[in-house]
Amino acid sequence: MKNAVSQELAWGVLGAVEDATKDDNVCLICLTGSGDSFCSGLDLRGSEPFSPQTPMTAQLDELGWVSQFLLTLREKCEKPIIGGLNGVAVGAGLSLALATDIRLMKRSARILAGYPRIGGSPDGGMTFTLSQALGYEQAMRFLLESKTVDAEEALRLGLVGEVVDDDKWDARLREYCQNLCAIVSPITMRMTKRTLVKATTAIDLEAQTRLELVSIGKAFASQDAKEARQAFLEKRTPTFVGK
Repeated sequence: MKNAVSQELAWGVLGAVEDATKDDNVCLICLTGSGDSFCSGLDLRGSEPFSPQTPMTAQLDELGWVSQFLLTLREKCEKPIIGGLNGVAVGAGLSLALATDIRLMKRSARILAGYPRIGGSPDGGMTFTLSQALGYEQAMRFLLESKTVDAEEALRLGLVGEVVDDDKWDARLREYCQNLCAIVSPITMRMTKRTLVKATTAIDLEAQTRLELVSIGKAFASQDAKEARQAFLEKRTPTFVGK
């Protein structure tokens, strides 16, 4: 439903990026959603357990797919990744979008952090990518106020670099990617991303994603988080007790 993230979908995206990274015939990667959505976030209905890892590796994996969104797209992949936000991007779906290097957004699309609504704190590297894009206070406001942002505001805030009218979306996204491939050599693309990522990453991204996982685990386990999720499903204002 609206490309909600299941374990199979998440690992599938990561696998596709890793495969493209190894393919010398691929100059850049374009990541967009099917239908009218980019990604509506974690599938709250639950999903079947899935991992492409060996049983032992999966057992020892402390990061999981959500942290790999940032680590794989930014650190492991040297090729530019274009994010095509063709529709709603929420929660983990927004984390995935923000992990891309360049973002175009359809005019009718909307983005939302959404974590407070289900009693969670950010994951998927969003604490890094969002503060990098917005600065500290605006990132804090965006996360805590949990407001929905339209394409024009996303452009103004610096979350995306271009807004495209709906009727021109497919053509413009394709054109943008083709133009980059025409004017920049594959090696220049890779070296540019390699050096820019290094220049703008002053923290240990793996340590940061580990901190996110510990924090969201504590948040989700609280009584208030359970109340937040129940209120969300019942479409009412939650009552918090600080436990």
